[in-house]
Amino acid sequence: MGAQGPDQVVIVGGGTAGWMTASYLKAAFEDRISITLVESGKIGTIGVGEATFSDIRHFFEFLNLREEDWMPACNATYKLAVRFQDWRRPGHHFYHPFEQLRSVNGFPLTDWWLNGGPGERFDQDCFVMASLCDAGRSPRYLDGTLLDQEARAVTDEPSGLTMSEHQGKTQFPYAYHFEAALLAKYLAAYAVDRGVRHIVDEVQDVRLDSRGWIDHIVTKEHGEIRGDLYIDCTGFRGVLLNKALEVPFMSYQDTLPNDSAVALQVPLDMKKLGVRPYTTATAQRAGWIWTIPLFGRIGTGYVYAKDYCTPEEAERTLREFVGPEAESVEANHIRMRIGRSAQSWKNNCVAVGLSSGFVEPLESTGIFFIHHAIEQLVKYFPAADWNPKTRDMYNAAVAHVMDGVREFLAVHYRSAARDDTQYWKDAKTRPVPDALEERLERWKAQLPDSENIFPYYHGLPPYSYMCILLGMGGIPLRSSPAVGLSDDTAAQKEFQAIRGKAQHLVDALPTHYDYFAEMRS
Repeated sequence: MGAQGPDQVVIVGGGTAGWMTASYLKAAFEDRISITLVESGKIGTIGVGEATFSDIRHFFEFLNLREEDWMPACNATYKLAVRFQDWRRPGHHFYHPFEQLRSVNGFPLTDWWLNGGPGERFDQDCFVMASLCDAGRSPRYLDGTLLDQEARAVTDEPSGLTMSEHQGKTQFPYAYHFEAALLAKYLAAYAVDRGVRHIVDEVQDVRLDSRGWIDHIVTKEHGEIRGDLYIDCTGFRGVLLNKALEVPFMSYQDTLPNDSAVALQVPLDMKKLGVRPYTTATAQRAGWIWTIPLFGRIGTGYVYAKDYCTPEEAERTLREFVGPEAESVEANHIRMRIGRSAQSWKNNCVAVGLSSGFVEPLESTGIFFIHHAIEQLVKYFPAADWNPKTRDMYNAAVAHVMDGVREFLAVHYRSAARDDTQYWKDAKTRPVPDALEERLERWKAQLPDSENIFPYYHGLPPYSYMCILLGMGGIPLRSSPAVGLSDDTAAQKEFQAIRGKAQHLVDALPTHYDYFAEMRS
């Protein structure tokens, strides 16, 4: 223990969570702390965390990594939106894009759209990104220039803000898709090159001291390994936090019943097929299928509730969905632990990643949770006295993020108009937190805004809720009465401007595949 606080950090577990944590802490504190990462050689990356929030760019900025440094090594592509397919009815789709919603005369454009928008698709009328997604466009020109001046201005902001400090100020126009295993490998090299000690070994025991704090871990080949602060990145097993320190796990299953997934990594000729610049979530009889396009393959999987579907049915459905290319691909079946630990930090142990908590990957929140947790750990890093208030503030921030995302995902199921199976019928009556029940009633009278969504930072701005409610179609919505009494000339001009800008960018920007082929050349 150093004079300033814990200077010996032991991370147990590798994968995306472990190596993101190691590389970020090394970038933050350099040689002022010592970091050891212990990971088993037998446990692979789960492989579902391959899509992200747009805020993830701050992680790479913090590590001083440029896109051309890391993206080709991870087969990465851009993500402009999530495309929801068949959630309202078969054949219907809409986008939840990374794009700030415009306002006219003090009301969001979605209010004006409900009162008489120019078309039948709110996403195409209110956002530019929907048209770029439909056309398969890159958000950057071949020389690397961002799509417009507005987006370029966002990147010129001074860095150093956390994700929560950025929220509400800007909306960066894209996130990333990448191979999780390759990103972990890339960050491992980054971290080890900067002095992180990497041990490949099996953890056999976690020994506590008389206070109940972790004294050391026992490994098969390297014996006892000691630190001041231990970070649990052991996934759903929660070896340190849940097992050794006996922190209870709080399930979200009553609200979010999907507890299983089957995943495939399918090589495809992306030059021939094109690389879609979005994640797709396609509704199925007992859940939904994700499709994440990478450079050279897709990642795909069926997220389902085992009460409504067997693993065999799920795998068969997924293979049929993908087609003949999936025939020889090995399936990975995953049991998901949905919910969060009652505390993510107890004594001298902090859980990051799946050991802290997880919701189904519907809005790509898994890596967002990791990134947020690491940011908060740096913000609330313990001092020599291990002030419990620091721990409490960290735990509150992490709990708020996960509880807020739980609510946001519950909105998807409650508001989806689809009702052709028992699964989708039950989605309309499944219990949700009391506060969300009240919010849902409010949104029938007034669209979501900063005053009536989940009140703590959780990564989702009000426009995200609007997109889901407008797209899913199962909850009646109406515009503000004031909009109906107002002159809509300015709003109609804004709709025209969006259509004009979208058409210009579709004509001018390269395809998504061509951009990455150029980057690699």
